[in-house]
Amino acid sequence: MHQGTSDSDLRPSPEALLAAAQQEGRGRLKIFLGAAPGVGKTYAMLEAAQVRRREGVDVVVGVVETHGRPETEELLEGLEVIPRQPLEYRGKTFTEMDLDAILARHPSLVLVDELAHTNIPGSRHPKRYLDVEELLAAGIDVYTTVNVQHLESLNDIVAQITGTRVRETIPDRLLDDAAEIELIDLSPEEL
Repeated sequence: MHQGTSDSDLRPSPEALLAAAQQEGRGRLKIFLGAAPGVGKTYAMLEAAQVRRREGVDVVVGVVETHGRPETEELLEGLEVIPRQPLEYRGKTFTEMDLDAILARHPSLVLVDELAHTNIPGSRHPKRYLDVEELLAAGIDVYTTVNVQHLESLNDIVAQITGTRVRETIPDRLLDDAAEIELIDLSPEEL
């Protein structure tokens, strides 16, 4: 043993061991964070997913909103899309991400667009970010998208600047829990 070091210096702290145990078996979260709507978060997420698919990773689409953009729709090619679950609400049929189908399929990676989305009543969770937390807890990696104005801590600031309050927010802790955050932005001219 080297002078000046002891066994206790080489051992991880109890806190480090606890953190590692809590993360073991848990999926990894990657957030594509947009500065504004329309900057290309979904496009960037799909490009990254295609790279992972080519590397042999089992990737599925839980929910992706292409907003009718052909170049975004093209990036879905070759990806398995889990059919959405129909839900009745106030006499109309809506569709939401089928959480149970994804959990049963148990891919390595699932794409979940629009993290701040509010689910239709009758869904297991009221918010999509809670669906994502369940997927992560099941050991499934998640790629997701969100705009900065949907972060709880920025809601008041965004409302002051834009004059519009965003009602669909996510807790800031999701950013803390993310294994990776990729900032997606465009110049005002490109936007």
